Amino acid sequence: MRHYQKLDNVTFDESTNTLLITNAEANSEGPNLWFGREGMYISISAHYGPMEIALRPRQRDLITSLSQLKATERLSVMRLVEPARLIWDSAFSTRGELLLRATIVADATGQFAMNMILTSGAREKLLKWLEVEASV
Repeated sequence: MRHYQKLDNVTFDESTNTLLITNAEANSEGPNLWFGREGMYISISAHYGPMEIALRPRQRDLITSLSQLKATERLSVMRLVEPARLIWDSAFSTRGELLLRATIVADATGQFAMNMILTSGAREKLLKWLEVEASV
């Protein structure tokens, strides 16, 4: 069974044009999601304490995928990152939340994943920063 951690606090660093999304109630060791721009790529760091999954999808691929999401009760898979062993899944919930799952797949015997839910307010700030015109 998957356990999703809610992220509801968004901090924008104007000097570096980055977003940090955290849980307002968690301490510094809680889950964090960081977004930065690197030319035509978006750097994404999903970390919980010392564990991190770092992703670097093309900005246009990420924007296209997020703009085409439809509301759903469960996570629908969209693989945005190569190689195939690194996966970024996302979906909109019917409550306006953005479900995110960063996964490293070892092989058929296991995987390491971080499951996060951005509240509707955090979702709106992320989509605005990415300049996504969402369908939800």
